[in-house]
Amino acid sequence: MPLFQRSELRETEADLQDQVQAQGPEEVQLLGAVGEGAASPSTASPPAASSSAAHADALLEEALNMMVADLVWFLLLKYCAKEPTSKAEILNMVLKDHQDHFPVVLGQASECMQLVFGMDVKEVDPREHTYMLVPTLGLTCDAMLSDGQSFPKAGLLVVLLSVILLEGEPAPEEEVWGSLSNMGVHPLREHCICGEPRELLTRVWVQAGYLEYRQVPHSNPTCYEFLWGPRAHAETSRWQVLEYLFRVNRWNPRSFLSLCAEAVSDDKEGP
Repeated sequence: MPLFQRSELRETEADLQDQVQAQGPEEVQLLGAVGEGAASPSTASPPAASSSAAHADALLEEALNMMVADLVWFLLLKYCAKEPTSKAEILNMVLKDHQDHFPVVLGQASECMQLVFGMDVKEVDPREHTYMLVPTLGLTCDAMLSDGQSFPKAGLLVVLLSVILLEGEPAPEEEVWGSLSNMGVHPLREHCICGEPRELLTRVWVQAGYLEYRQVPHSNPTCYEFLWGPRAHAETSRWQVLEYLFRVNRWNPRSFLSLCAEAVSDDKEGP
């Protein structure tokens, strides 16, 4: 099976971390900081001691980031091979001499898998600590992947369905691309995760039934708009997407009461 390049994955994570910090969710750290137990220099410490402690913190953070990137890479390989993994295997294959950091590294890798790739790390056997990747919100778009090389794209689909929901369905094409551009996703520009975005959005996911892409009636010049497709409605719901947005952005649902009511009403009525 073709392998991902670790350097490519780390560049992907670094790019997305910049994007998350730029546009949100601001509180969710993709690769995280050092755990709560990390030492911090005391304001009363001598300058040399403070400098030494800060240097130690920086080294620990860098080491944790590398372990998180290695675990994400490992989980992606397992997903492409359609294989589960276990705590014992992760400790043996990834963490090795750093097994005490397992909870922190697994937690940060799980956040990365959800935010970047739209995959949840699910513990399927708590007694044996066995894990599998499952699509966020039940979306199965990555079941279409067959070449063993492509990154899972469910994360982008979740973002796209969210944008359409927040823009008000149907969502004008220019507004959709404007929102995606904040993530570094631009039409006709190759992207490290989703490849050529326009092809993916207007052909692949339209043919798969996740999106509708149609001309705005009587528009001059011709304009287009995006809607949820029938497969998106079948696999998830507007309310589930809203709950996801509230969770990862730490939004207060009370600030979006009208949108929540509309989503519940639309889900009851169907597409």
